[in-house]
Amino acid sequence: MTADALTDVAGLRVGHATRAGDGWLTGTTVVLAPEGGAVAAVDVRGGGPGTKETDALDPRNVVQRVDAVVLTGGSAYGLDAASGVMAWLEERGRGVSVGPDPAHVVPVVPAACVFDLGRGGDFRARPDAATGRAAVAAAAASAPGAPVPEGCVGAGTGAVAGQLKGGVGTASTVLGSGITVAALVVVNAAGAVLDPETGVLYGELFQGRVAYPKERVHEAARRRLAEAAAGNAPPPLNTTLAVVATDAALTKAQAQKLAGTAHDGIARAVRPVHLLHDGDTVFALATGDRPLDAHPLAPNDLLAAGADLVTRAIVRAVRAAEPAAGPGGVWPSYTELYGKG
Repeated sequence: MTADALTDVAGLRVGHATRAGDGWLTGTTVVLAPEGGAVAAVDVRGGGPGTKETDALDPRNVVQRVDAVVLTGGSAYGLDAASGVMAWLEERGRGVSVGPDPAHVVPVVPAACVFDLGRGGDFRARPDAATGRAAVAAAAASAPGAPVPEGCVGAGTGAVAGQLKGGVGTASTVLGSGITVAALVVVNAAGAVLDPETGVLYGELFQGRVAYPKERVHEAARRRLAEAAAGNAPPPLNTTLAVVATDAALTKAQAQKLAGTAHDGIARAVRPVHLLHDGDTVFALATGDRPLDAHPLAPNDLLAAGADLVTRAIVRAVRAAEPAAGPGGVWPSYTELYGKG
């Protein structure tokens, strides 16, 4: 039995810290690696990214493994959440050793943010170090292989997908080789996730099980979306973030390729993507529990699966999201407009 989630990669845990109400609509999500960390890489395609410690993940650089990845709301302000995660890791002696004392470590915590400022009504209500600490503590307290809450939680709390409410989604698969691949996505896209002519989610077109909404349902949904959009400020900055993970033994270069091809999964489910006001960023993690065949093309199945899972996770995020309405705006959810399908 699997959770169909990022936590199906043994050793990875996910924690959310969610703030909603009283001007808040934001949060932070932390992916906590097992003791000893995971090989990590990143690929940034959006023209307006907000990130931290991504240069450390370049295969040419010295850091090989990281202990956590932070996905957060709050735009660049929210990157402060990573400081809380660093402090939590330091207290446990986890990080890059920099001295003779085992306590002398520097945790490398890559982070990326989505723009959700003011969506709860208060522009200054955004994640900070305490939010990051709460999220990593939640991850550490979760059971191995635990299901991951989806929808409007953590970094997906204030997320918006086009004119719909966005959120967090996750998915996993086991390849014929026995290698597990999984993805977790925060969908906060300026581009649309549904076909305006039919109401079908773009991502579902790639899953082979499309159920087209009835015309009257779609027309009612279009009117509702237009009404909501007329009252909302246009989204100035948006981002889709993802973590793609595997238990395969990958080099940093191979992990970087996994992060890069995973962007194809975003492009299938969000149109358009990777524009100047997007910060689309994908991290890759490899725990190394399973050896990879030495053949140079052996990673291909893994690369293809990563992209497919990102698409599926985006669909799940949008379907799991709940509508939001408040001083910061009104965002219907897909299931509110079209049903669970």
